[in-house]
Amino acid sequence: MAEAADRDPASAPGPGPGPGADADPDPDGHKGPLTIYLVKQLELAIRSFMDEALRPYGLTTFQYTALTVLRHRGGLSSAQLARRSFVRPQTMHEMVRALEERGLIERAHAPGNRRIMEARLTREGEELLTACAPAVQKLEDRLLLDMPEERRSAFRQGLEDGLASLTGWHHG
Repeated sequence: MAEAADRDPASAPGPGPGPGADADPDPDGHKGPLTIYLVKQLELAIRSFMDEALRPYGLTTFQYTALTVLRHRGGLSSAQLARRSFVRPQTMHEMVRALEERGLIERAHAPGNRRIMEARLTREGEELLTACAPAVQKLEDRLLLDMPEERRSAFRQGLEDGLASLTGWHHG
């Protein structure tokens, strides 16, 4: 496990030259790490803190993500769940088996195609997600804590716009 100083973004090196650094200013005149590098650093920090927050519930960040996808979409094959949870199909197959063994999800044959098994949350899975909600919200609040209210919406919109530009995915 990483030490707290290793996980604390405030203790990370500043935006000077280093991995992901862009020696030339960007169109807005910023020097320092590329935006994609900063996004990756943010992702890693979030994952570390999420894993820590979810540990008392016996979940990893990837398992939590899969369960929340099932909460919102339900009835997904392992391959569909893998795509929506940002993991490889082989990883999802193992995760689905573990979540099913814990009674957090159940699988049944897809209507109209008995070769496909679809996963759905169980009541226990729903209850566990509800129990995790305060810890996850606390992390979300911490992420936005030092960001002025008027910038929070722009921050979120910028992330959604970037995601849409790269993947064609649009929120809503």
